[in-house]
Amino acid sequence: MNLRASIPQFLFGLLLTAASLSAAQTYTVTDLGTLSGDDNSVARGINASGEVTGSAGSDRNNTSDIFVYNAGTLTSLGTLGGTSGIGNGINASGQVAGYSTNASGTYRAFLSTGTTLTDIGDLGGGSAVAYGINDAGQVVGSAVTADGSNHPFLYSNGVMTDLGTLGSPNGVDWWNSAQGVNKTGEVVGTSYDATGNFRAFVWRSGKMAKMGTLGGSWSEGYGINNKGQITGIAYTKNNLDAHAYLNTNGKMTDLGTLTGPLFTSWGLSINDSGVVVGYSDYQDTYHAFVYSGGKMKDLNKLIAAGSGWVLEQAFGINNAGQIVGTGTHNGQEHGFLLTLK
Repeated sequence: MNLRASIPQFLFGLLLTAASLSAAQTYTVTDLGTLSGDDNSVARGINASGEVTGSAGSDRNNTSDIFVYNAGTLTSLGTLGGTSGIGNGINASGQVAGYSTNASGTYRAFLSTGTTLTDIGDLGGGSAVAYGINDAGQVVGSAVTADGSNHPFLYSNGVMTDLGTLGSPNGVDWWNSAQGVNKTGEVVGTSYDATGNFRAFVWRSGKMAKMGTLGGSWSEGYGINNKGQITGIAYTKNNLDAHAYLNTNGKMTDLGTLTGPLFTSWGLSINDSGVVVGYSDYQDTYHAFVYSGGKMKDLNKLIAAGSGWVLEQAFGINNAGQIVGTGTHNGQEHGFLLTLK
């Protein structure tokens, strides 16, 4: 039986419209708003209970404060005395890790307890930034060493440990950084090697190992889950472009892009189900994506039509599938929280 032939044309069109609207509402979207007097916000990290951290600021005054969002309330954590700061990760206890300028304008890594920010030090060079935190309160990031180099670090129990590099020569080290840490203290990041090429690394049991690429010369590591799966960005054959990847037991899987092979995508966060979020080139801008079931999906097509949102970058995902990131809402840059319906 030809089902389409048995349905009046106008009714068939209505059914198609209803089906497309239903498919477009996989997530509800929450605008995280801004702090009083601010005009923009960005969301960077989310924990298991849906608490979010990021930054809210004012373009007019060129200032920004670290925030925590919880159940509809945006709370400022301020800064370390400077004009700007951002929370990059938040753990199950609500501790936030990130970086802020101090009163002299220097970037410093911090760890929060409640609404108090604590400067966690550096590797002898006077400056540090933090990007990730696990539920044990271990923090990772990048710090300047006494000789002026940048090295990835792991901060644990009040001690900042230099994780070293993949052989980075002096002067070619600006992107030696740890970006993510899982519950067992495995760390992922990026380092230059002795040849001056940058590669993703994974640090386990005191040893740093170089990761592969997608056929090109370079790669970067951004997120690691509690099963040791890693995501990031890696260059393709002949370095024609770079794509988000999923690394499982050393095997690199190309996640593709939203617009075709000769474009770029970034994998930024991964949950314990292996679901990856990030962003991809999309025409003249970026669109946030979620990768699951072997497919990269545009998050803009998974929220209600006519919402006023353009979801541009997804930075974090928790095990419940909640996603945080940054986009424009009616033309204003705001952080968002997506929750599965």
